[in-house]
Amino acid sequence: MTVPRQVVNVDSPTEQRNPRTTDIDLMPTIGILGMINAEDRRVPDAVNAVLPQVARAVDYAVETLRAGHRVHYVGAGTSGRLATLDAAELVPTFNVPSDWFVAHHAGGERALRQAVENAEDDASAGAAEMLDSVESGDFVLGLTASGRTPFVLGALAAASRRGARTGLVSGNPSAAKPVGVDVLIAVDTGPEAIAGSTRMKAGTAQKIILTAFSTATMIRLGRTYSNLMVSMRATNAKLRGRTVRILREATGMSAQDCSEALTEADGELKVALVHLLSGVDADAAARTLAATDGHVRKALDMLRVKAS
Repeated sequence: MTVPRQVVNVDSPTEQRNPRTTDIDLMPTIGILGMINAEDRRVPDAVNAVLPQVARAVDYAVETLRAGHRVHYVGAGTSGRLATLDAAELVPTFNVPSDWFVAHHAGGERALRQAVENAEDDASAGAAEMLDSVESGDFVLGLTASGRTPFVLGALAAASRRGARTGLVSGNPSAAKPVGVDVLIAVDTGPEAIAGSTRMKAGTAQKIILTAFSTATMIRLGRTYSNLMVSMRATNAKLRGRTVRILREATGMSAQDCSEALTEADGELKVALVHLLSGVDADAAARTLAATDGHVRKALDMLRVKAS
């Protein structure tokens, strides 16, 4: 079959027609899935190319949270929904305060479930969101597949004027860096399998970047020990069982010893962990963790120095 001539949209690669998938509607189901999967496999390499910029954003977020300020996500459509999901999952995963990461979605809560017409085109609404909630010292990360969503750019401009640092995750490397944006993460995932459907590769890239960004931030802040979720909130039976397994993994001790340590620590996993690894009692473990902002490795180092 002859591939039709592409009409190139200079605004965003995601709007271009993908020459590799022009026959996707002629394929059997497995062929359709194969084409989509082949496109999806391009995303990790595209994200890998912008890791230095993601690292800068992480460093900004770490500085922000250490100083007692907040991280904000701003997006519209798929971008906003992914940002809202990431912010929501950090609370149970890392037991962070619910206002550490704040998501702002064009069109508000209703737009999470259904499209709200023209919400993403309202730059003044994005700016108003920032005026109501952002202060100097915060970090605001915008997300947009096109790199030009007015709601997002309006929010970033307003946040910058208020003294916040700003970053932008864009799916359009050809879009100019907005004035005042401190770090631009322009990931090139190319044309979508279905032209313009940015919930596909562009959305996958944003999900990968958000997950990496927030997880790396949590690691840098000491919300993990090794690769274990030692700051998680045990809110149900499954998670309470996981706390014991985490302690066993980290210490090599028996389930009974770990359960007893958790009881002595009033259910605080980090306190139980420092208690078991250092040999100090739970009260001393809690005091040392408080002195190191909850960082397990720093607490253990401090206790080793005191013991030497």
